[in-house]
Amino acid sequence: MEIRIGILNSPREIGFETSQAASEIEAAVAAALEADAKLLSLTDSKGNRYIVPAAGIAYVEIGSEESRRVGFVG
Repeated sequence: MEIRIGILNSPREIGFETSQAASEIEAAVAAALEADAKLLSLTDSKGNRYIVPAAGIAYVEIGSEESRRVGFVG
């Protein structure tokens, strides 16, 4: 699943693929924002960790859980 995180006052966004379920990502983001946590930590499918200041999150886009098709669709 593809995750994109927009950062306040930054023209770029963070994008990565993760094997976590959409509900897990949503719960982690909601918990960080509701608890006034300083940081949000997420892990991609390769094991890389992304740590984002929770106060700087503009938006989180959670893609579909369906994997992308490769090749021609007929």
